[in-house]
Amino acid sequence: MPYSKKYLILIVGPTGVGKTDLSIKIAKNFRTEIVSCDSRQFYRELEIGTAKPSSEELSEVKHHLINSLSIEESYDVRRFETDALAILEGLFADRKFVVMTGGSGLFADAIAKGFDHIPDLDPDLREELIAQYEELGIAYLQNELEQVDPDYFEIVDQKNPQRLMRALEVYRGTGKPFSSFRTKAQAKRPFEVIWIGLELERDLLYQRIDRRMDGMIKRGLFEEAEGFFDKKSLNALQTVGYSEIFRFLEGEYDKEEAIRLLKRNSRRYAKRQLTWFKKNKEITWFTPLEVDEVISHVESQAID
Repeated sequence: MPYSKKYLILIVGPTGVGKTDLSIKIAKNFRTEIVSCDSRQFYRELEIGTAKPSSEELSEVKHHLINSLSIEESYDVRRFETDALAILEGLFADRKFVVMTGGSGLFADAIAKGFDHIPDLDPDLREELIAQYEELGIAYLQNELEQVDPDYFEIVDQKNPQRLMRALEVYRGTGKPFSSFRTKAQAKRPFEVIWIGLELERDLLYQRIDRRMDGMIKRGLFEEAEGFFDKKSLNALQTVGYSEIFRFLEGEYDKEEAIRLLKRNSRRYAKRQLTWFKKNKEITWFTPLEVDEVISHVESQAID
């Protein structure tokens, strides 16, 4: 049946905090489905290092935009916005609630708030940046981005040259920082957004991240990354959990150091995620165990 008002329950938070488990419980309670806004989980070839929901979890509630792409495909926030809105339109045809979850703040904002469309850019800009990266290294990209767009530099994966080059490409091509394309005016959506943030005390979160990384390693993270070593330049692989192992395989450091960096960089990634989400005053924060409290909050907001 059609509903006069529709609500997107948008569950966000740092890596390792427990978004998957809570999202499934919330989706079950409201008899709905889940759309992912986690840019690391789109790729079907990547399993262990992206901390996707398990096959059992995927069978409990239908998920969308997980395993939806190949690592060979180019994908950006504009395409995600188009794809996700189309999926949501279909889901809201006969539902009052849909759950969306993920740790990618830029992708979550694209759905909730809209994203100003970046004009087509001269392809020579990217070629120029690639040449500069190959000659001068990633520090060159980091330094320039920090100067021209400190807001985006604060939350971007600073070890991902593709993300750095994209932001610099936009700046050089438009004269505006990449962060300025996050529209200031809320986009009109045919649904209302109920923001749910998950957080834990910092030491506990970091312990969980370390334990999860140990579990990934036991399940074969190093072997998974080794299988993609010849594709390590692909954008999908320029992320925490793979880039550290590629550098180990290149002989830059030993396995013990690789594991230390995997944990450290995962903790730093979580800190950047929290920095992004804490700026959003629409988010109501809970711990991952406060399932009943989240349900009550959603019900209190969803008044027709």
